[in-house]
Amino acid sequence: MRDLLLLVDDEPAILDSLYKILKRDGYDVVTATNGRDGLHLLELENVSACLVDYRMPGMDGIEFLRRARDTHPHVEFVVMSGHANVDIAVEAMREGARDFLTKPFTRAQLEKVVDKAIESRHRDRRQKPREAQATPESEAENIIGPSPAMRNVLQLVEQVGPSSATVLIEGESGTGKELIANAIQQRSRRCDKAYVRVNCAAIPDTLMESELFGYEKGAFTGAHKSKKGRFELADGGTIFLDEIGDMSMATQTKVLRVLQEGEFDRVGATRTQRVDVRIIAATNVDLERAVRERRFREDLYYRLRVIQVKLPPLRERKSDIPLLVDHFIRSYSAKDGKRISGIEPAALAALVDYSWPGNVRELENAIERAVVLVRGDKLTLSELPPEVLNRAPENRITFTLGTPLREMERRMIAETLRYTDGDKTKAARMLGITARTIYRKLERRRIELSEASQAEHVERRERQPHGPTPTPHDIVEWTLPSDPRSRS
Repeated sequence: MRDLLLLVDDEPAILDSLYKILKRDGYDVVTATNGRDGLHLLELENVSACLVDYRMPGMDGIEFLRRARDTHPHVEFVVMSGHANVDIAVEAMREGARDFLTKPFTRAQLEKVVDKAIESRHRDRRQKPREAQATPESEAENIIGPSPAMRNVLQLVEQVGPSSATVLIEGESGTGKELIANAIQQRSRRCDKAYVRVNCAAIPDTLMESELFGYEKGAFTGAHKSKKGRFELADGGTIFLDEIGDMSMATQTKVLRVLQEGEFDRVGATRTQRVDVRIIAATNVDLERAVRERRFREDLYYRLRVIQVKLPPLRERKSDIPLLVDHFIRSYSAKDGKRISGIEPAALAALVDYSWPGNVRELENAIERAVVLVRGDKLTLSELPPEVLNRAPENRITFTLGTPLREMERRMIAETLRYTDGDKTKAARMLGITARTIYRKLERRRIELSEASQAEHVERRERQPHGPTPTPHDIVEWTLPSDPRSRS
């Protein structure tokens, strides 16, 4: 049986050219002019490799990869782009692409990339004959967190792992929910059984039921044969439902039935299937709020949170950043064949100061990018992403030399109160004064503002002499403690 290739590109002329070349090379080829049709073809056909354009209207190539890679783990993906950009290539590889082609490319380049993808696909199938495979233990070893918050999480993982209890992992995007799920599964008595992972956010609602519960032959147009769903594949083992907060209410009802009764129906079936599956779920959605807003079933929520694991964001465990940085440098240096001994202190300080809205995943991406771009044996500030360099640290106040002490005092009190969410007792402790002093200074400030309009006050400040314009060296910084919530 010949390998089937899927081509996804919004330009018909390019599709026609690629189709003719690859057909002459002996491949079966199907085409789609948009991401949605491409996903549909992946469901209907036994695709070996897929070439997808980076820029397409509607669903671009990266979004296509995100949706396709979890539901079709045996398909090799190649991204094509008209822009030879390092960031685009890194992003494509990160999202699961096997290779990257810059347009225009030659026939020889195309054939080399496709042949390599097909060879890799057959090699992986020989090494992983089952669709549901346990995650390698090396993934669990990637959990790095000596901070108290992460130590508590890892201790809970050790306790929960051997049980069969349902687990709900909550945390912001990029905090490592999948790594925690893998660690729980590896410590389970079912660790030698099937482990099936489902990204609920990557599967369209119209396909979710058939993906989870399977379908019978003839259940709908294109259902040429029966197919097992993810729950059936996980029978006796574990299923990981990632981003379960994105699941529709209709599908939630069917998942609840599996949790309560251990049974489900395939699409188009007349016979009920029974399974014994441990469920681990994860979400970055506030499910309590979703329940209040009637976007998530309350009964399912309480069924899922038998054991609740809450992952702290990276900004709340900054002491872990140096170790994470060292781990990612070693990992990507080995992957790219580079000899990098470490990172310069200034660059590490910038990484620690940054707030990391994308959490550990964003940090990993930043280090991967830096390793690709570095020319020496140490990472420097010049290799870090612009957002890390351009963003002022959230816990630092900067003054220019010549700022009146009274103004410095006012700003320090105001910023510290903002940092402690208005808690005057914590702010006073951080500043080394009494809460009574803060109350007194705030009252004095209120009286000053009531005696003159805000405009007059600003004008008076602007008339005050401040001395010469400060140079970059004429800067005074005052840094707040890293986390006021850790102080009692």
